[in-house]
Amino acid sequence: MRRGSIVQLVALGVVIGAAATIVALFVPWLPPNASEERDGIDLVFWFTTAISIGIFALVGAVILYSVAKFRVRPDDDSDGPPIHGHTGIEILWTAVPAILVTAISVISGVVLVQNDRADSGHLNVEVTARQFAWTFAYPQQGNLTSGQLRLPLGRSVELHLQALDVIHSFWVPEFGQKQDAVPGQDTKLVITPTKLGTYPVICTELCGLGHALMRTTAIVMKPAAFTAWVNQEKQALQAPPGQAGKAVFASNGCASCHTLRSANATGTVGPDLDKLPAYAKQAGKPLEDFVRESIVDPNAYVQPGYNRNVMPPFANLPKDQIDSLVQFLTSSSKGGS
Repeated sequence: MRRGSIVQLVALGVVIGAAATIVALFVPWLPPNASEERDGIDLVFWFTTAISIGIFALVGAVILYSVAKFRVRPDDDSDGPPIHGHTGIEILWTAVPAILVTAISVISGVVLVQNDRADSGHLNVEVTARQFAWTFAYPQQGNLTSGQLRLPLGRSVELHLQALDVIHSFWVPEFGQKQDAVPGQDTKLVITPTKLGTYPVICTELCGLGHALMRTTAIVMKPAAFTAWVNQEKQALQAPPGQAGKAVFASNGCASCHTLRSANATGTVGPDLDKLPAYAKQAGKPLEDFVRESIVDPNAYVQPGYNRNVMPPFANLPKDQIDSLVQFLTSSSKGGS
């Protein structure tokens, strides 16, 4: 190939590569970075993107140059010259992709190993997935439970995920990593938050009718604020059963689906809990038994007008919290009936 042709190819490649680089850098493809683990994931992403841009620029330049340089005249019906194999080029286009794929594999493996390591003194959180809700328990904090994931800033956290029914998948886009919750298995995910804020927790595995509603939030707090939240929750759970039940009601996200005047809840997805005595009468069961059954096995009786398999069972809550919640709902509904 003549020198002028090489210069033209290089120029085309530079222009195409620059255009692709501008698109890659100035379009916000990724959500904000809020964890140490995202640093490694972003490194793999941009490393792969850089390789892709280089290949795209090379292929694009060759195509455009060929279209312009070797385009035949409209009246030329002759066959093109025969082309034979070129051993050197065949070795090159086999070796280079192999090297690039190996490089991507190596850097991905290193990042994966690093992201799976939790620091000493890390926080353990037990994540329970069910159709269609998340529950977070803190065994090191007296088995506190919450419908929101609360994390201290800068502290390594190891999530232990389990599913009670079907496969779910835990993902916070700003944290980068994603992990399945599989029935009968304990899967793990390490997160080290680096930015304060509230981030969406999303189920990314199609898990049934209410899959789109299986969302909550991850709240990254200053360490002192996290400690204060833990102490506040402990005090609330040690309060008299009625007050403790109200705390359980609030921390497990019940207000997002139900109406209950004594808790200032106005949700409309599920039945109105101020009408629990009437519902229990329709089901032919004592009020307290009906409320307890509705918490641990909500499909045992579904109020007419509502769908089955929408409310998740909360049988995994500690017994004392279930007892407190039952007493709170029973007394509150009697007062509202």
